[in-house]
Amino acid sequence: MPPSLVLSFKENSSAIAQSPDSVVVQSPLVQGNIPPDTLNLNSLSPGLLAAVRMLAAEGGTEEELSDLVLQSDGVAELPKFYYYLQQFISLGLICHTIICEGLPLATRVPFSPSDRFKFRKAAIDQKYVLSRFAYCRKEQGQLVLESPLSHAQIILADGRGAVAIAELAKPQTCGELSSAIPGISQETIQLFLSLLLSSEMLGEVKADGKIQEEENETLVQWEFHDLLFHSRSRKGRHSNPMGKTFRFKDKIEQPPMVKSQMSDDIIDLYQPDIETLKAEDYPFTRILEERQSIRRYNDEPITDKQLGEFLYRSARNKRIVSKDYGDCTHRPYANSGGRYELELYVIVNTCDNLPSGIYHYRPDTHQLCRLIGRNSQVEELLENAGTATGELYMPQVLIAFAARFQRAAWVYESIAYANILKNVGSLQQTMYLVATAMNLAPCAIGAGNSDLFAAAVGTDYYAETSVGEFILGSKSTE
Repeated sequence: MPPSLVLSFKENSSAIAQSPDSVVVQSPLVQGNIPPDTLNLNSLSPGLLAAVRMLAAEGGTEEELSDLVLQSDGVAELPKFYYYLQQFISLGLICHTIICEGLPLATRVPFSPSDRFKFRKAAIDQKYVLSRFAYCRKEQGQLVLESPLSHAQIILADGRGAVAIAELAKPQTCGELSSAIPGISQETIQLFLSLLLSSEMLGEVKADGKIQEEENETLVQWEFHDLLFHSRSRKGRHSNPMGKTFRFKDKIEQPPMVKSQMSDDIIDLYQPDIETLKAEDYPFTRILEERQSIRRYNDEPITDKQLGEFLYRSARNKRIVSKDYGDCTHRPYANSGGRYELELYVIVNTCDNLPSGIYHYRPDTHQLCRLIGRNSQVEELLENAGTATGELYMPQVLIAFAARFQRAAWVYESIAYANILKNVGSLQQTMYLVATAMNLAPCAIGAGNSDLFAAAVGTDYYAETSVGEFILGSKSTE
């Protein structure tokens, strides 16, 4: 039996009869409070009505669907059928399933109306290779193939499809693939490759051995993980719920607003007079214009008083805001939803009146909790920070931003980590401005070692670890 390509409505779509000859077709509700796309079909002929019902039920090939219309309504209604079919595809409602020997081999599921599906038939003798952006993962008990280049996913319902994906790590023709995989015909492989090709998951190998994406200067400069993160934390290329979905409410207790005290070795920090600073501080425009990264320091180190003022002006709790889902807080820097999931760890190399080691900052009480003294891990964290700036010596003070990930994920879905990184940027800019106003030497760092941080502080890498770093020191007079 030759393979077939069956069309059907996407799971959780609906075709609701409004009258004997009218139907409302509705897309799945996936974006929280955003209403689903709907298409009102009125005055349908019997054949068109039967075709819509088939799409909503078991589905059918394009030929089977058009035959329903042709046999019931005649040739005159076929243009209307193809018009409606294109509308369904444009709304991201149509799945395409390869049926091989009576069973599904693979199903193409569109993510959204952004999908512009156009079937591209693979050539029998042409070599194809998998895109470097394509990847497989498990979802709801099924293996799926996805890519940030695509507006759809491929559900691999049969192990032979998964074997074909593995073989496509190297250039293959339809004949080579069917020979390498027992029990699958060349015709089926051709249809499978056509589905991948139509979903931007496959590249046609040219005479020079390259595919189009390898010659595209824009795509060449994207790394896999960066493009995947971008596509999955913005709307358009996935159908996952997004935003404040509170998916763990009434399931998992949310993390507290402020982390519990980490040690009994407490240091009270200096608190500046904010009202005095308002009157005497540098003008805001001057601070903005003079803000810059400074990587060289004065021989005299930063003092504990300066560090206390800096943290007070940058990161203290200013007030608590009660919401129906729990308490949030306000601090001097902007933060998504007032979650303030970032914890500050002060890693001291040299600071007047403060021994070297790692301290946790408590924003509610404006105190430092001493965690550990100077050891090999502290040395390595400081050395890594110095190297990251291009300098050969250690910073005076390194401030690590550690995210309590679940504090953000308890509220946000799809964008939790993206929000965390935006919050890191917000805090870094606030610290730059405060350090400039205080005539200190600030410098944000582009990367750090999260595994090393978690080992040094003793946190669970998956619950809390570093996502940003900031260096602070006394400003050189040179």
